Amino acid sequence: LPKDVADAATAHELRRHPVDIVRGVNLGGLFVLEPWITPSLFSEWELTPQSPVVDEWSYCTVLGKPECMRRLNAHWASWVQESDISTLASMHINTLRIPIGYWALAPDLSEPYVQGQIPYLRRILDWAAAYNLRVILDLHGVPGSQNGFDNSGQRGEISWAKRPSDIRQSLDSLAVLARIANEHRSVAAIQAVNEPANWGVPKGVITQYYLQAYQLVKSIAPRITLVFHDAFLPVSEWSELVPANMTGSYLDTHIYH
Repeated sequence: LPKDVADAATAHELRRHPVDIVRGVNLGGLFVLEPWITPSLFSEWELTPQSPVVDEWSYCTVLGKPECMRRLNAHWASWVQESDISTLASMHINTLRIPIGYWALAPDLSEPYVQGQIPYLRRILDWAAAYNLRVILDLHGVPGSQNGFDNSGQRGEISWAKRPSDIRQSLDSLAVLARIANEHRSVAAIQAVNEPANWGVPKGVITQYYLQAYQLVKSIAPRITLVFHDAFLPVSEWSELVPANMTGSYLDTHIYH
């Protein structure tokens, strides 16, 4: 084709299917503590040999619920402000990923975690809407830990899905996120679980959970996109999901690991 005709055809195609580049920022350290992101919260133990405080579970265990609630309420109220969202928008960021743990959504009250995160989450979702930013709500920690990393809420053993209640509690958490998404148009996607470790959780368990998560979230919030982490496996490992016709979903890969 002549160049002017080709350019016109390309422009027409872009109008029909605009290229939507995600320019995103992860709001880490807000609702899921990680010592390297929020060292000030862990500073009183930094000189303690073999510190017992290494994640949110141990943070709340050592402090006890009343003191943990006092400190984390102050943290949730101050860690992200509207001015931060405004600054990100001014830098052409268009997407926020917000990690949050099951203990904020479908908690087991016998555990040391504390609750109260959701009002602060809703505040950020409103700010995101005001500045025209999209949000990915990321279930970052699930019961028993899906990877043994501190960013799952509990460092150490990988125990997720060893109890039938773990999957149910995880799905209940996704249902809460889906209902929140229905109330906040800034939410564009929900991540079923962050970084499940293929070396600790059987791939078949992860796959079945993804299928259940897709059906559940779509039944509550049909417009929401689902995001599935690749469990640190090659993309080819997930071809079995294709026949499930999971329209409106993405595979997420974290290349740093």
